[in-house]
Amino acid sequence: MPHVVLPHCCADARCVTVCPVDCLHPAPGEPGFAEADMLHIDPAMCIDCGACADVRPVDAVVTDYFVPRDSPVVALNAGRASPWV
Repeated sequence: MPHVVLPHCCADARCVTVCPVDCLHPAPGEPGFAEADMLHIDPAMCIDCGACADVRPVDAVVTDYFVPRDSPVVALNAGRASPWV
């Protein structure tokens, strides 16, 4: 997983608009976006371009080597658990 979104994400969707492969979810217009406390990055789609990290307003997107593999954040970003349920 090249990048992950941390729990202090503000879900303002700036990162979504710059992503060239649309790997951040839920995006505006997708179910759950209005209720989302944070977004997540689909690791199968992310191309590690860093565009999302460049526009992060609260430093909530980091490269995956800053996050331990057993962190709950990894599962949230991989879509195995939903942070907004």
